[in-house]
Amino acid sequence: MRVKITLQCTETGDRNYITTKNKRNDPERLELKKYSPRLKRYTTHRETK
Repeated sequence: MRVKITLQCTETGDRNYITTKNKRNDPERLELKKYSPRLKRYTTHRETK
């Protein structure tokens, strides 16, 4: 039931991270604070299709 998802930075639009999530436990889009190498700081990254 785990699927691969891509996390995209909300400020730069870069797709920096690939991770997995369980669709049954997290049906909505995932949002995490991750490091953005371009900005050199932590930003919010949101799940993309």
